[in-house]
Amino acid sequence: MELLRRFGAGGHEVSLAETPGRMAVLAGMGVILGVVGGVAAFLVVKLVGLISNLALLHRAGWGLPNLDHYHPGPVLVVVAAGGGLAVVALSLWTPIIKGHGIPETLEAIVVRESRIRPRVLIAKPLSAAIAMGTGGPFGAEGPIIVTGGCVGSLLGQILRVSPAERRILLATGAAAGMAGVFATPIAAIVLAFELLLFERSLRALLPLVLACGVATEIHYLMIGAQPLFYADGIVTVPAFQLPLFAALGVAAGILAVLLNKGLFACESLFRRSPIPQRWQPVVGAVCFALIGLAVPGSLSVGYWAITDAVNGRFLLGAAVVLFVAKLGSWWIALASNTSGGTLAPMFLIGATMGESIGIGFAHLFPALHIQPAAFALVAMGATFGAAARALLTGGVFALEVTGAYHLAVPMLICLGIAEVITGAFLQERIMTDKLVQRGLRIEFDTQVDPFRTAVAGQAMDPLPDEPLEPGLPTVASSSNLHDALTLFLTTTADSVVVVDDATPVGVLARATIIGVLARRTAEDLPQPPTLHPFGTYRRHRRTWRIRRIDQTHHGDTPAATGPPAGSA
Repeated sequence: MELLRRFGAGGHEVSLAETPGRMAVLAGMGVILGVVGGVAAFLVVKLVGLISNLALLHRAGWGLPNLDHYHPGPVLVVVAAGGGLAVVALSLWTPIIKGHGIPETLEAIVVRESRIRPRVLIAKPLSAAIAMGTGGPFGAEGPIIVTGGCVGSLLGQILRVSPAERRILLATGAAAGMAGVFATPIAAIVLAFELLLFERSLRALLPLVLACGVATEIHYLMIGAQPLFYADGIVTVPAFQLPLFAALGVAAGILAVLLNKGLFACESLFRRSPIPQRWQPVVGAVCFALIGLAVPGSLSVGYWAITDAVNGRFLLGAAVVLFVAKLGSWWIALASNTSGGTLAPMFLIGATMGESIGIGFAHLFPALHIQPAAFALVAMGATFGAAARALLTGGVFALEVTGAYHLAVPMLICLGIAEVITGAFLQERIMTDKLVQRGLRIEFDTQVDPFRTAVAGQAMDPLPDEPLEPGLPTVASSSNLHDALTLFLTTTADSVVVVDDATPVGVLARATIIGVLARRTAEDLPQPPTLHPFGTYRRHRRTWRIRRIDQTHHGDTPAATGPPAGSA
């Protein structure tokens, strides 16, 4: 009975106004999203494999094909153009499927209170599977993140939850999908915290942990337990080689800048071109197919090529050619506003660059016994982390998906230096640039709320000499200032009595709370979701002004001033 009482609707606050009972509910939702995300990931991967085998190799099969010995003919251009037309048709039904998915997910979080329309659950994975299956140089992570996020959003729309809890469910579903595809539970959790959640709390971590664990186990059962890009034979990097990885960090930072600026330039060219935006995915498909005729390894998801790179199987010339071809085809394809993910192509681009540099170092310093494969693995994590402004995601993902945890030290060194280089040249990056063009600037940095770190006993004044007014509200000396702020907002009292075991020990004046609020405003303390609008948000010839929302309490609230729920 005591256990049931503790998990009842009431009880003490565990995390951001969540009681033990509510935390148990969030945990249950996390398990559900883990199951759904893991199964959805399996289905998306198999769908990509089926379309790839049928469209590219003209055979039946469910596995992702190895295109190492693939020699396409001119019919590839027709197949790719057909895939582009299919994406165009699906985008007429659901425009939000265009792009790689993260900006669209962020837009749903900060503008539509994490509401995503149900049709996205079908249109996004199907459009991305068609694009990749017909040769598109993308990965499955973007579509499955959107798919899992859509499941979490729909669950949050069906059940009675607050906007903040719906955001947690969306991020949990997205992370579960990623964990289900790659069996990288820690990287999936980190991705949610770095890019989607806008809060660091136990209430957000609890469902994430459960969902990613369940989704990863489903991957083990349905796909296999070995890391997807298993790196076989890489030994620990000795300390005297670490300066070379610092140099690799400089190269990864430069590449991250190049990835972003090149993509932005291609997107600008497409925007200024006379080709109607509706038909641009077809043009992009024709372009990446033409590149694929010359370099077949640049086509489709390229997981086999990533595995070869992190195992040092490419010669220098082959690595350079694949690097250039994948970079060019990815720029053009993604800029054409088709549907597909970014992580796998950036991994391959970073890995081929890293292996090329590693081969060069091995020739320059033969006595150091350099492993080019180690440089490929570290470079792919650092390149993605710096290019996407998701350092921990890039590094942890690269280590988890290859099983090379012993390369954590060179990875961290490379990541840090790459970010310094990238931050010096870029303000916006691939995950946020589209939002800036739509009038939204998102700030991912967060600080601790002083109302939840300072307690009433620290801020109180001594008891006055004269007797206290009768009927004044009271707050425990160990309570944080958030509780006192609530009392001031709900009463007209000028002061609150601070008590310790029901004995008055001091008073907390309204002026003190106002002073904390003033400092908090002066410091521009972010509140989730953190949104810095500049100008207005324009869509479909109408204008909405964005306002900052503090979404903490239970119970749904009216939608924020913004586009209708689920609009693209």
